[in-house]
Amino acid sequence: MPPGAPKLEEILLQSNDMPWRAKSLKGVHEKMLWRDDESGASIALIKFEKGASIPQPHLHASNQMMFCLSGHYEYTLTGVALRAGSFYCNPKGNVHGPTIAHEETVVVEIYDGPHYPVRPDWYDNDEDAR
Repeated sequence: MPPGAPKLEEILLQSNDMPWRAKSLKGVHEKMLWRDDESGASIALIKFEKGASIPQPHLHASNQMMFCLSGHYEYTLTGVALRAGSFYCNPKGNVHGPTIAHEETVVVEIYDGPHYPVRPDWYDNDEDAR
């Protein structure tokens, strides 16, 4: 590793063996695969039940990337729709949403830093907004 590079260790998780953790926003669940508490960066599986939604336009404090594994998830104001195989990249500070899951949807969601500048109203605790 180059001087000053962070120390990385191998991680192997069997995500099928991990339980889904329900978030405080109805119909949204996560499996946190990796998080760097210093930077706020994270990689998680997110499951949206059919009909679940992010109710308001919002922005993120870092870049957000999602790869859709299954389902149909739509950003309703723009019509951008994620389906299996879709990769979505939302740059830091870009206002987007609201959203709706037209069917149960699972995405890999990656943030390269903290998720939100301020916890959104739709979450009732800080853990759900990390």
